[in-house]
Amino acid sequence: MQTRTHPLISPTLGTERHLTSFHYGPTGGQKIYIQSSLHADELPGMLVAWRLRKHLAALEAEGKLRGEVVLVPVSNPIGLNQHLLGSHLGRFETHTAQNFNRHFYDLTALAMPRVEGRLTSDIDANRVAVRAAMREALDEQTPVTELDSQRLALQKLSYDADVVLDLHCDLNAVMHLYTNPDTWEDVEPLARYIGAKASLLTLNAAGNPFDEIHSFCWSNLRARYGKQYPIPNGGISVTVELRGQCDVSYEFAEQDAQAIVNYLSYRGVIDAEAAPLPALLFPATPFAGSESILAPVSGVLVFRAEAGAWIEAGQPVADIVDPLTDHVTTLNATTTGVLYARLLVRFASAGMAIAQVAGATAFRTGALLLD
Repeated sequence: MQTRTHPLISPTLGTERHLTSFHYGPTGGQKIYIQSSLHADELPGMLVAWRLRKHLAALEAEGKLRGEVVLVPVSNPIGLNQHLLGSHLGRFETHTAQNFNRHFYDLTALAMPRVEGRLTSDIDANRVAVRAAMREALDEQTPVTELDSQRLALQKLSYDADVVLDLHCDLNAVMHLYTNPDTWEDVEPLARYIGAKASLLTLNAAGNPFDEIHSFCWSNLRARYGKQYPIPNGGISVTVELRGQCDVSYEFAEQDAQAIVNYLSYRGVIDAEAAPLPALLFPATPFAGSESILAPVSGVLVFRAEAGAWIEAGQPVADIVDPLTDHVTTLNATTTGVLYARLLVRFASAGMAIAQVAGATAFRTGALLLD
C-alpha cells in the first residue's frame, strides 16, 4: 500500500489542507477509485472507507489484488472544517455557496478536441487514447482557488479508473444509487450486493457532479464517433447513497464494505470466488421519473410512510400540521414506486421537497438534481 498526499491551494495565510489517497494492489490491471464524503456532512461513507482499508490491506498482504484500488476516505477537507454555531455545513462551500459535488471539469470538452485524430478501429487503443487526452488536458488546468484545486486533485486521481464509486448518503433514506443508463449492465451487480432499493438512471442530470463526469464523457464520445470508431464505457461511475445521515454504525459499515469487496471480486479485481448475486430488490428506473413531493405550505411535518416503502399513486405520504390554524395538509404521491428518501427535519417550509419516489416513467426534463 502506498499513501500519497495532494496539497491544496492555501486559501489564507497560515492555513493549509491536503487530500490523502491510499493505493492498494498492482497497476496495469483494472483500476478502481473509491471516495467518500464529498458532501462532508455525509459521514456513513467515511466509516465504510475505514472498513475497506482493513479489507484491502489484508487482501494485498495475501496477494489477492489483481488490480489497483485507490481509496480517498476524506475527499472534502474543506467542507469537513465548516461549522456555524454548532451545525456542520458540508454540502456547500461557505465562500462561494457552490455545491461541493458540482462544477467538476467537463472531460468531454477537454478530451474531444484532442482525441479525434487518435481514434482507430481498436477499442482498447481508443480507451488508452481518450485517457491520455484527459490526462493531458487536466495537467494543463491551473486552479486559482482551494476549491478548484480540490476538484482537480480528485479528478487527476480518478479520470482513468475503470470503476468510480462516490460514496454519499441522503438525509433520511434507504440504500440507493445513481448511474448512467449506458453502464447499468456493469452496475447492476453492485446494486444487488449493496441491496439498493432504488437505482436511478440518467445520462446527464446537469451541473457536472463527480460521478457523471466520469461516465457521460464516454457516452458523449460514443454519440459523436461511435459510427466510425468503437468507444468503450471507459468510466463506470456510480453515486452510492448509503442510506441516511444518521445511519453511521459499525454494522452498516462492515456490511457495505463487504458488499463492495463482493463487487470487486465479481469483477475479477480480487482473486476470490465471487459471492452469489442476491436478487435485485427493485428494477432500475429513470431519474427523470423520480417525483419530489413538495410542501405547498409550512408546518410540522408528520410522515405517514416509511423510507423504503412501496407507494401507490394517490397514497398519503405525509401531513403538514399548522398548529396556529389547526389545518392539516395531506401530501399524496402522484407517482407509483419506492419512497427512497425523506427530509430529516420535521418542519417544512413552503416549496420544500420533503420526499422522493422512484417512478418507472420519465416525466421530468431539464436539470434533475436538487442543490
